[in-house]
Amino acid sequence: MKVSYWTGEKVKLRAVEPKDTVIFEELDDSILKSLDSIAFPRTMLQIEEWVKNVSQSKSEHTDDFFWIGKNSNNDIIGTIESMNCDSKNGTFSYAISVLPSHRRKGYAKDMIKTLLNHYFFELRYQKATVCIYSFNESSIALHKSIGFIEEGRLRNMLYTEGSFFDEVYLGITKEECKAIYSYK
Repeated sequence: MKVSYWTGEKVKLRAVEPKDTVIFEELDDSILKSLDSIAFPRTMLQIEEWVKNVSQSKSEHTDDFFWIGKNSNNDIIGTIESMNCDSKNGTFSYAISVLPSHRRKGYAKDMIKTLLNHYFFELRYQKATVCIYSFNESSIALHKSIGFIEEGRLRNMLYTEGSFFDEVYLGITKEECKAIYSYK
């Protein structure tokens, strides 16, 4: 069996490919709302252009990256994206989404742990931060179960479905992660 660095216990991460256009066409409002906001409908051409840009955007000067997560059946289960990578200070953040039919199966946790392993123990980052909207209680609970600590909250930062919601910031350091999980 071939072992890949980008393979966790349940998920394998890979780069975005042009054929992934169909995934982004099918994103529902619950995913879009959790990522930022419900967008206006996009044409297939706009989605294809965005996927093309994402699949070709790796810069030699940044560790920002966008992955597709697949399970052992080769089903696409979601995405995870690192961003705001600051190699000088060793900090980064990320966003994760799991398609509704694949939630509550341990995929998000596995994707996050695979990402943390790479950034902490290969790229020498020392801190990961994630911003989650307060209505997404399951994601907040998941991150706390992984070992993230709530570090702050910005009140009334997102308006959706007739209400304002907070941005909740959670973080984990390399040392905290190493103490909880047996990485290399």
